[in-house]
Amino acid sequence: MAKKKNEPVEVQALPAGYVPTLKKVYKEEIVPALEKQFSYTTVMQVPKLVKITINEGVGDATQDKKLVEEAAEELALIVGQKAVITSSKKDVSNFKLRKGMPIGTKVTLRGVKMYEFLEKLIRVSLPRIRDFNGIAEKLDGRGNYTLGLKEQIIFPEIDMDKNPKIHGMEITFVTTAKTDEEAHALLKAFGLPFKKHNN
Repeated sequence: MAKKKNEPVEVQALPAGYVPTLKKVYKEEIVPALEKQFSYTTVMQVPKLVKITINEGVGDATQDKKLVEEAAEELALIVGQKAVITSSKKDVSNFKLRKGMPIGTKVTLRGVKMYEFLEKLIRVSLPRIRDFNGIAEKLDGRGNYTLGLKEQIIFPEIDMDKNPKIHGMEITFVTTAKTDEEAHALLKAFGLPFKKHNN
């Protein structure tokens, strides 16, 4: 049967009882390390990664709605989950933008898909960035971190032969950490390559 346009991307079912590698690493290595580092009195105090949200703005969408649909399909391919199209919340005449116009795409990942995406980002995609020397350390003051990427083509699912339209993405890591210091320690333990200080 032919695949209909905008149909959710099919994802292969995972084996029963499958546990992502980074979830195991969290339980077996990260939790004990953070307990020791921050002198937590109970495991419940150890910060967790709750979700990852990915937002892509599509600048030329005001001229061509199809570009947003293509971006949503690409994002679904990257994360293995249907992405939703986001719309403008107000009129901006300078950008020929009307309220309700599609301007981007986003997805929220939790559980298995969150861990799988995180592992791919750390081990495959970030190392593909030319002259990569780590990511900025600035957190939001509430234990969350947003990583800005200039090009979505660093993900292996993007077919360069199809000459994809380049656009950036914002990846936000939402944690239960009470402080930026704890969130930083958690994300660093997962393997996010923060820039080293040159002290």
